[in-house]
Amino acid sequence: MKELQYLNKYFAKYKGRLLLGILITIIAQVFALFAPKLIGNSLTIVEKYIRNEITDIAYVKEELFMNILLLIGAAVLAGFFTFLMRQTIINISRYVEYDLKNEVYQQYQNLSTNFYKKNRTGDLMNRISEDVGKVRMYAGPAIMYSIRTITLFACLIPLMFITAPKVAIYTLVPLPILSFLIYKLSKAIQKRSTIVQEFLSKLSTFTQESFSGVSVIKAYGIEPQTKRTFNEMAVEGKEKSMDLVKVNAWFFPMMILLIGASNILVIYIGGLQFINGEIEFGVLAEFIMYVTMLTWPVATIGWVTSIVQQAEVSQKRINEFLKVTPEIQNEVDEESTIIGNIEFKDVSFTYDDTNITALKNVSFSLKSGETLAIIGKTGSGKTTILDLISRMYDIEKGTILIDDIPIKAIHLDSLRDSISIVPQDAFLFSETIKDNIKFGKEDATDAEVIAAAKFASVHENIIGFNKGYDTILGERGITLSGGQKQRVSIARAVIKDPNILLLDDCLSAVDTETEETILSNIQEMTKDKTTIIVSHRISSAKNADKIIVLDDGHIIQNGSYKSLILEDGYFKELYLKQLSEKDL
Repeated sequence: MKELQYLNKYFAKYKGRLLLGILITIIAQVFALFAPKLIGNSLTIVEKYIRNEITDIAYVKEELFMNILLLIGAAVLAGFFTFLMRQTIINISRYVEYDLKNEVYQQYQNLSTNFYKKNRTGDLMNRISEDVGKVRMYAGPAIMYSIRTITLFACLIPLMFITAPKVAIYTLVPLPILSFLIYKLSKAIQKRSTIVQEFLSKLSTFTQESFSGVSVIKAYGIEPQTKRTFNEMAVEGKEKSMDLVKVNAWFFPMMILLIGASNILVIYIGGLQFINGEIEFGVLAEFIMYVTMLTWPVATIGWVTSIVQQAEVSQKRINEFLKVTPEIQNEVDEESTIIGNIEFKDVSFTYDDTNITALKNVSFSLKSGETLAIIGKTGSGKTTILDLISRMYDIEKGTILIDDIPIKAIHLDSLRDSISIVPQDAFLFSETIKDNIKFGKEDATDAEVIAAAKFASVHENIIGFNKGYDTILGERGITLSGGQKQRVSIARAVIKDPNILLLDDCLSAVDTETEETILSNIQEMTKDKTTIIVSHRISSAKNADKIIVLDDGHIIQNGSYKSLILEDGYFKELYLKQLSEKDL
């Protein structure tokens, strides 16, 4: 259970409730123990009356009536405290689940882009849902029933020895056998639980990707293959789950068998003692009730063991991610003020997952209020520059300065708060269009939302929808066209009013006329803002103060728009090619 020790900090947080729950559990079990003793005493009185050892019928009735009242009272109190027990300990498990999910989610947000390249979404979702759910069962029901069983054993076994030592010894003979079998089965459960949880992550990943890519599946007509793959995985998952269930299935029959053996021993040994006059009939009945009371707690040992083993496996999977140190660390305590000056000095960067060197000794500078256009072929390193400015990755060679300060010496939240980025693949959430735009500024007014939409030339499209700005988008914004998604993404960026605006080929899906309008608006808005425009289109660069051309991570050309169209090289060739295409 070493992985589950991670939860100790939560138990310490709720120690008051936990201790109260333990106390209530003990009280509930103590009241439950009154019933066998009262029933045993009642049967003993009746036995003595039958044998004429007691002749006063009024006395017998009085004793029986008193025992019945005490029995009802004890049952009511035991039931009441059992209710309180569930209200305390089970509630604690929900608090632990809440805290653990928040911690995992916060860790997910802290982890770098590089982490998400190496891990699948389905696996991440499974760990924060399925695995945390397994852990909750340990933090609640497993602890509750364990305390209940321990309390019952601690109270019942001494009571049994006090009442009839010889019968008690024979009653408890099966318990060592039970302990050994539980140990053996627990190891098998842990092994199979690991396999099941890992496969559930694989299945979650497949289904998540199938739902996200349903349009591609339909377009290629591969629904039958996808269904067949899912069916095969479902069958495989069933087989793995059945392997676990088959092991779990041994517990309850084995418990009942051993409890049954205890009952037989009680009846046989106790019966002999009763015949020999060593114990009273009530004591024999009392012991049979004690063994019956032990049946469920002992049977739950197997269930609790299974829960603990599965929780151990799940917590281990959760800890794997919680123990990952985020690659991007905020090394500054005080918030920073960002003006917008940017400088790259001999910056080189290699992606460790692909070992591709995206940038090689790149140097340029940009003052606040200036606009830089980056032109280049696919894979030349354009997007990498934007990722490095927003510190999605840290460089291993060279220097990046923001306002003449090394980028690592700037408060991370301050840096990202001052930046708006419009990615090439615009990502929109399954919310209303208004909420997607307000993602850039949570407290934005409706007037600001409309102004941002007009800026991005998407207002007319939005008001054409039945519900306008309250139109709910499908997953990843599938309701909108590619150009509309890009323009909503631009609106989301400009409503934030950032000091640094990064546009990553975000006009590739819009027509030339709309592009001209948006670029004109951007030029007007960004007079006092640092702007970097990444594009394949020469037209996107014509208003830029500076232009750099990348090829295979190197800067092969730099200068102004007018100078580069006159200079032989990639920029002029692209200009002439796109000019002829426009004429055609």
